[in-house]
Amino acid sequence: MTKTLALAALALCIAGAPTLAFADDACMTQSMDKKLAGAAKTSFMTKCERTSCQAQAADKKLHGAAETSFVKKCIKDAMTM
Repeated sequence: MTKTLALAALALCIAGAPTLAFADDACMTQSMDKKLAGAAKTSFMTKCERTSCQAQAADKKLHGAAETSFVKKCIKDAMTM
């Protein structure tokens, strides 16, 4: 049982990085579908990426300071892509 949980945790960690790139692509696609530009696009992208990062934190069952730190780093990484 412990080995199964450890393997599952490892798989989630490995799968996390491509998920961030996918979220960024999904947000960009949605903004293009809505034909957003300028400040509206920036605002939408920030909110979309924050929502995506919060969902990832929930999937990892993070709470409190760990969740805040993860979301902050996730958003920063997404904005630099």
